[in-house]
Amino acid sequence: INRTNQLPGRVVSFQQAEIRPQVSGIIQSRLFEEGSFVDEGQQLYQIDPARFEAELQRARASLQDAKARVRNTQNLVNRFQELIDYNAVSQQEYDDAQASLDQARAAVALARAEVRTAEINLDYTKVYAPISGFISPSNVTKGALVTAQQDVPLATVRQLDPVYVDLSQAAAETRNLQERLTASRLRNDKTQYEVTLYLGNTDEIYPHKGTLDATDLA
Repeated sequence: INRTNQLPGRVVSFQQAEIRPQVSGIIQSRLFEEGSFVDEGQQLYQIDPARFEAELQRARASLQDAKARVRNTQNLVNRFQELIDYNAVSQQEYDDAQASLDQARAAVALARAEVRTAEINLDYTKVYAPISGFISPSNVTKGALVTAQQDVPLATVRQLDPVYVDLSQAAAETRNLQERLTASRLRNDKTQYEVTLYLGNTDEIYPHKGTLDATDLA
């Protein structure tokens, strides 16, 4: 049985993403046209990468230094391994060399993590669109200082295909609707219910059908 309820509705975006920087720095360039459609993964902003490039170079140099210490300490352990059989070095000296080798290897692991962190921060200087959709006007201009996780988004991307339509209904009528839907599902195992939009306060019907997604008492 078809039932008709005409309810006021408000169109809202299917997805919405507020663009915020993950690192602090100066906006070097804006790479999109405000109000245009942007694709997921499209670069939107470039933050000055100079400081992060220097940090990556320093982290890589620290990694090379840590690897060199491992090689030197490994050579020392190997020599002590040969000499300890002839009592040319003490067990304590060998144990100390082995402990130094373990520390050097740990330093390499830490240096690798620092390189990875520096690479990630450098990548974060390129700000990409997390979803496809229409982008708002930019809240910052070239030369602006931005900070990581700032409260004000750089811009907002809204996906408008498909869309949601939020409908308002009295609480008693909503409960009645939920009861009818529950009964219908028990009878027919039906999960999708078509709905039709009227444009504005007119009898003009929007040509695309929708489906009832969820009902809520809020």
